[in-house]
Amino acid sequence: MVPTLALSNIALPPRDHAALFPAVAALGVAGIEVAPSRVWPGVGPSVGGAQAAVYRRAVEGAGMTIVGLHSLFFERPDLGLFKPEARAATLDFLVDLSALCRDLGGRTLIWGGGRRRGTVAHKDAIAESIRFLTELCPRIEGHGTRLCFEPLGPRDSDFINSAFEAIEIANAVDHPAFAVQLDAKALHENDEDDLATFVAAQKYLIHFHANQPGLGRLDQGPVDQRKMGDFLRHIGYDGFITIEQRMLNESDPMSDIRRSVAVLKECYA
Repeated sequence: MVPTLALSNIALPPRDHAALFPAVAALGVAGIEVAPSRVWPGVGPSVGGAQAAVYRRAVEGAGMTIVGLHSLFFERPDLGLFKPEARAATLDFLVDLSALCRDLGGRTLIWGGGRRRGTVAHKDAIAESIRFLTELCPRIEGHGTRLCFEPLGPRDSDFINSAFEAIEIANAVDHPAFAVQLDAKALHENDEDDLATFVAAQKYLIHFHANQPGLGRLDQGPVDQRKMGDFLRHIGYDGFITIEQRMLNESDPMSDIRRSVAVLKECYA
């Protein structure tokens, strides 16, 4: 089984980057993972339909598919998992994003930011996340999408740092619309870059981010990408592996993308 290589659109210029899709596809990239705000500022219910169709046609016209969405709450600091006053709005927002993901042809929604627990006790945060997902999952199941919490390093989040927390929640929710995603830099930062973590996640793992702290090039940073690839091969992972890399060179974004794609092929394919 061989995983499929993808690229996040945060590596591309904001708003209008469709002209680069053929060059990305020519590198052997098969999928685009979409940060919605990278395309549509102020993402909300108004995005969808014709706008989604235009973006989807551009990706598919270059011979790729859309993997799904990530960076879901980048422009929505007013929403979040532990904001009781915004709970209903957060649920509705995720349902809207799930519909957008469906319209784009994607399957995965990767939830990273927007879940700081602050003064909420850890056990209470786990319980609330399970309640929240138990409400959300039936509302998105018909879209054919699957939501994943993205474990993050301690500087990026104070809840679901460990992959084992995400696995615990997946076990408790026990719904086909919720699964597990792993992130290379977070595994490194949380000292979970070992085979035991991958084996534990195997049952629920549907997506993987290849990245470095700071979202630089894959060959520049402390994360051992080859080791990550070895672990994924060991468990027989054959889903998407997305390069999560910010745009590093405005005048020539493709140069850094080429280097990271080469690393992805060498270490993960």
